[in-house]
Amino acid sequence: MSDDAEQLRADARENRNRILEVAREAFTRRPEASLNSIAKAAGVGAGTLYRHFPSREALLAGVYRKEIEELAALAPALVLQHPPMKALGLWFERFTEASGIKHGVGETLHAAVSEQDMRDTFGILKEAVGRLLFACEQAGKIGPGIPPEDVLVLLSSVLRIAPTAEGRQQARRIQDLIVRGITAGEATVQR
Repeated sequence: MSDDAEQLRADARENRNRILEVAREAFTRRPEASLNSIAKAAGVGAGTLYRHFPSREALLAGVYRKEIEELAALAPALVLQHPPMKALGLWFERFTEASGIKHGVGETLHAAVSEQDMRDTFGILKEAVGRLLFACEQAGKIGPGIPPEDVLVLLSSVLRIAPTAEGRQQARRIQDLIVRGITAGEATVQR
């Protein structure tokens, strides 16, 4: 492949990533943001945006996938940089921050993302949480065998909370409850 072709490919990737970053911010602030305003803010023409994302739904799905990929990649980096429980807490916070886009565009996003995409992204997040839990278990901070899918289901409750000051406080309380629950031991509901 020629150097010119490589440069064009790199430029296209850079444009795509910039569009996704701007779209994430725009949809989080104003769910009704127009695609043309996003293209302008990203410094690209509308044609470039539509070449990468032919519809609003395609752009939302792209933002969602990028967010999930970044969350998954964050887990091993946090484990290397912080004690395990701190890494888990930081990941929970980032998960909550990432949920901001879901408010206002939730129905559109749900329609844009296929069931297979949902299963795939849940699997990616499950693996990331599993890595964090394993590090906590190895450090003796939590008991063995906590299912990462259960932690994700609990954590997903923050997706329903509005991204307001009160909502952020509630999300932190939920994160604390999850951490207290997984560090508490073998308590179970009596039946």
